[in-house]
Amino acid sequence: MASVADFAQAQAPVYHQERPAKSGLVDWLTTVDHKKIGILYGTAGVFWLLIGGLEALLFRLQLAKPDQDLFIGTQYNGLVTMHATTMVFLAVMPMIAGFSNYFVPLMIGARDVAFPRLNAFSWYTFLFGSLVINASIVFAHFPAGGWTGYAPLSTRAYGNDGMDFWWAGLVLLAISSMVAGVNFVVTILNMRAPGMTLMRVPVLAWMMLVIQFLLAFSFPPIAVGLIFLAFDRTFGAVFYETAMGGDPHLWQHLFWLFGHPEVYVLILPSMGIVSEVLPVFARRPLFGQHAVIFSGVFIGFVGFGVWGHHMFTAGMGPIADAVFAATTAVIAIPTGVKIFNWLGTLWGGKLTFPVAMLFAISFIPMFTIGGLSGVMHANAPLDLQQHDSYFVVAHFHYVLVGGALQGLFSGIYFYFPKITGKMLSEALGKAHFWLFLIGMNMTFWPMHDLGNRGMPRRIYTYPADAGWNFDNLLATAGVFFMAAGTLIMVYNMLNSLKNGKEAGRDPWDANTLEWMTTSPPPAHNFDFTPVVFSERPLFDHKHTEDLAIPVPSEAEQIHMPSPSWKPLVVATGALLIIVGLLLFNVAPLLWLVSVAGALTVVVGIYQWVSEPV
Repeated sequence: MASVADFAQAQAPVYHQERPAKSGLVDWLTTVDHKKIGILYGTAGVFWLLIGGLEALLFRLQLAKPDQDLFIGTQYNGLVTMHATTMVFLAVMPMIAGFSNYFVPLMIGARDVAFPRLNAFSWYTFLFGSLVINASIVFAHFPAGGWTGYAPLSTRAYGNDGMDFWWAGLVLLAISSMVAGVNFVVTILNMRAPGMTLMRVPVLAWMMLVIQFLLAFSFPPIAVGLIFLAFDRTFGAVFYETAMGGDPHLWQHLFWLFGHPEVYVLILPSMGIVSEVLPVFARRPLFGQHAVIFSGVFIGFVGFGVWGHHMFTAGMGPIADAVFAATTAVIAIPTGVKIFNWLGTLWGGKLTFPVAMLFAISFIPMFTIGGLSGVMHANAPLDLQQHDSYFVVAHFHYVLVGGALQGLFSGIYFYFPKITGKMLSEALGKAHFWLFLIGMNMTFWPMHDLGNRGMPRRIYTYPADAGWNFDNLLATAGVFFMAAGTLIMVYNMLNSLKNGKEAGRDPWDANTLEWMTTSPPPAHNFDFTPVVFSERPLFDHKHTEDLAIPVPSEAEQIHMPSPSWKPLVVATGALLIIVGLLLFNVAPLLWLVSVAGALTVVVGIYQWVSEPV
């Protein structure tokens, strides 16, 4: 038997690729390594976080004082639409994808994901989708139909030309998410290390498994809704045109059948991160780990049955209202289970407070505030009163900023050493934490008051005598605090890459398999396949002699998939199909671009499946 150090110095594995990777740009363009794809997703997520924050800052400047005209009408609506779309689809989701791509295979002791080339295809369709949405700034106007795209505001009659780029980009993002969901479900269920039963899978990997099911089953409805919208706007169909027998409520049902599971796609990974961080810095196991896992599964399951609470004002009728009110109240129960398990983990622990721990602890009360205001809106009559007010804006920002984003920040400070081999500055990190926490509460807490005072959502100005002046000025000031904190984080990351302290293999004395390998890990992750004996495999290997790691007498034969251009080729074909549909309104003959894209997809897939595994 041997220690972790002996394991690291064991005989080198026999490592084989069909075609070795090339260095530089070509390597990144053709990579199928889950870690590099995770870095690409995470980098894109941080970039779009800055863009989405800038958009928020601009429209908050418009609202800082009454009767301003910095951004009015369609300009203001476009900023709000792009802010929400960017933050949900282009910032938080790719940051989550970055964590899932990089760490899920490491956590379960796998070499890579089940379908590495499909993983690269998912990345490129995301990249092209994000560029298409933002191309509206150059070739058209900001889409101004709201991030929910409610018909008829998104139809040709009322929506501007930017909405074409909006639906087109979201179709590509839907394809990306659906194939990624299937890929990671197969990976987690079939590629776990020996001894890693499902109940020994780390909580973060479990939450990633739940959201992959959510992605695989929730994105088809929105994809159908977007295709209907594309047909309405491009070919004159009438799916959402009431005058011609269409029904705008159809869009609402399709959107929220996706949209509310999407809320849990955004929040469950942060719950998983918090569940990994708290035990490490409390120096004790996660309290009730199985309860935390099953509550996450329950949230995912019931999450498909609550979409109608977004439509209490749409006139669904008392029976539907009652059903959705009941399911919305029920889904608060597993969330409460998680909160009490986190508090139980902290109780009596030997706590230390690095930045990752500060964000994880802050997550609990901030998310609880958002969750409590959400439970209030399970009451249909109360929701009718507050639905289109700033109270609801406060609710979902406490969930998504106080919850999802703070959890991701905790993950960045916790896992950055493993990804880069360098430690982030704790001093800069704490400046980021306090500025962001103070700014977040300055921005979103007054919105509860604004909503109760009657300020509606989606207005670009207000009269001076409405009584909303101070709250709006305070909210705008808070955005600058959050922006300053986020910029400090970005500087911290960039500076640490060059000047950061060496992290070593396991700087936090952590519990799970990803900390067993080097920082950063090699292309093949582990020199030898790890063997798992408990829910805390690395902790037990380090602290229990009879569970030490066996060092094989002979090196393993490791085969890794080769780099490939085919995912990029197929994703480019999908992009051309979308571009052809966008150009159809300019000149009908340009639909031939879509034909060229379809041929590119067919040829690319044929070559893809002909490549060696």
